[in-house]
Amino acid sequence: MKISKKIVIYYNKMFKNFFKIILNASIIVVIIITIQTKSENADCAKTTKNNNSSNRNSGSNNTCINENYKELMKAAFFINTTDTRSQHAQKRQNESLPHKAGLCAKKRDYFERGKRSVFHVRWNPNEKYIVESLENPAVNSSKYSPHPRLKVSKTTKISLNPKIYLCRDKYELRCLNKTLAFRERIIKTLEKAVIEVVNETNHYNVDFKPVFGSSFEEQYYPSSCLMMEADVRVLRRKDHPFNKLQFGKLFPKQKLFRHSKKIKACAIVSSAGSMAGSKLGRFIDTHDVVMRFNHAPTRGYETDVGSKTTIRVVNSQVVTKTEFDFAHAPIFQNVTIAAWDPGKYNASLEDWLTTSDYDLFSNYEIYRRRYPKSRAFLVNPHSIWRLWQSLQTFAGNRLIRKNPPSSGFIGLALLLPYCSVVHFIEYIPSTRLNGRCHYYSKEINSACTFGSWHPLAAEKLMALDMNIADDISVFQYGILRIKRPNKLLCGFNFLGY
Repeated sequence: MKISKKIVIYYNKMFKNFFKIILNASIIVVIIITIQTKSENADCAKTTKNNNSSNRNSGSNNTCINENYKELMKAAFFINTTDTRSQHAQKRQNESLPHKAGLCAKKRDYFERGKRSVFHVRWNPNEKYIVESLENPAVNSSKYSPHPRLKVSKTTKISLNPKIYLCRDKYELRCLNKTLAFRERIIKTLEKAVIEVVNETNHYNVDFKPVFGSSFEEQYYPSSCLMMEADVRVLRRKDHPFNKLQFGKLFPKQKLFRHSKKIKACAIVSSAGSMAGSKLGRFIDTHDVVMRFNHAPTRGYETDVGSKTTIRVVNSQVVTKTEFDFAHAPIFQNVTIAAWDPGKYNASLEDWLTTSDYDLFSNYEIYRRRYPKSRAFLVNPHSIWRLWQSLQTFAGNRLIRKNPPSSGFIGLALLLPYCSVVHFIEYIPSTRLNGRCHYYSKEINSACTFGSWHPLAAEKLMALDMNIADDISVFQYGILRIKRPNKLLCGFNFLGY
């Protein structure tokens, strides 16, 4: 007993000494950080003082410190600082700050948004990347072809000139002002498109009403959690009624992705016309998974859109119509396929086989029998409508079109559970906006950007709500950065399914 008591006393003393060492080290680190922060703020205040000597006001020496403190408090209480940012940027521009203004702008951006550029990820431009598919464009991909599921819009041209907002230097105050102005124009255009009165028949018999109107829960529940709860997935052989049907045996035995645990960063490449001239091809090819849509080609466009393709999301028109040649075109080979058709809102899977929008099942069967080792999946139509419900829940009291989401939104919902980070390329219009529907065709129609059939404007607002990248990345380079939400944040099921 005496020996054990001595051991306990000895270890207690050791623990107390160790705790004192940790406490002292923490105090030293805090002091160092405080001194460094004060020195940076002093330099920032000195810069502001020297450049405002001709137009001095009371308290102008502490401009950067006060602004940083105010913006930090606003970020802590989730206050929108868009107007404040614009006022500060305009004030500095009028006062003609010199080269050190870039440092103040950088600090202000950190305190205001806490968002980073998508290009902070380290990558080697000289490294050779694995290309998973060597594909040829479909026969009609370079010709003028109508956009699938797109009705003719009355307004074919865009109503703004994006070139006047174009800039690249994120630390230049003039560039910040241009980006914020363009951001405001795009958001207003998208919101206007959402609330437009739509006199369309309810073709899919949609009768869903949001659980919450504009309640506290809906406003602060992460939109990425709404998307995850939709559980967009592909059909499997074990799903009823396909487990009892011969057609169900055509579904691949494998999962959607072979090595899902190794997937980190994913890229979704839109087919927008503003991809032309982006020069993002090498950035796109650095991702573990690259998603493309329908018959969008890569050959001949590698500099802008990259050459790597992991998965293609195709709608039932592309699978069905002869001009796309789904069963034989090389562009649909050696790549994972996720084909989708919405069916009716409340229809069962048995009814879907006979009441689908387009008969994708015949060509799907031909494709699977021709390429039995291929990875061609069908997206569960019920999950597509659950995604639409999530979108309507996000929109709240604003009613969206009662048509299924676009392939891009479905693709995002498919990838998000597998990828820690998703980069969605040119989904939100950037300053490269040119009005063209596709980078591989010459068709000009603003409906391709802001929507006329899909609830596209609501989709883009929801995607923008999920974005964690800075405004320069989104509106100048055209890259959204969406992070997979933590499961602890998505603990409540607001949609009731």
